[in-house]
Amino acid sequence: MEIILREDIEKLGHRGDVVKVAPGFARNFLIPRKLAVLANDSNRKIVAQERDAWLRKEAKLKNESEDLAKMLSAVTLTISQRAGEDGHLFGSVTSKDVAELLEKQGYQIDRKKVVLEEHIRQTGEYKIPVRLHREVTAEVTLNVVAEAQ
Repeated sequence: MEIILREDIEKLGHRGDVVKVAPGFARNFLIPRKLAVLANDSNRKIVAQERDAWLRKEAKLKNESEDLAKMLSAVTLTISQRAGEDGHLFGSVTSKDVAELLEKQGYQIDRKKVVLEEHIRQTGEYKIPVRLHREVTAEVTLNVVAEAQ
């Protein structure tokens, strides 16, 4: 069954693409969630107009994200955690902690945009990627120091 995607769907396609999928997947998942529509002439015209509007909006968001990335690149965050003598933390620093530190600095960043492959469990200096847009990623410097006893 041919459908037109209304949203970017990982491993399937991007907004506006015409793709072939199993009929059940289209009927039971994509179409009810308004992620796709049937590929016919009238829907192609509507989706083309939506795509143009979306591209304009996306370009504006990308420019704003690039500006924010420039500001975030200069940001250095410091967090103090309880740690052992060897620098191993009691607990860990998570993306939520980084998002809270950014919020204290005045940046409203969702914790899901902070990309930590695994939690930080050692003291030291880390470069934390923050994905602001699909194509824009900023790096924030994070210093993890041992808490004074």
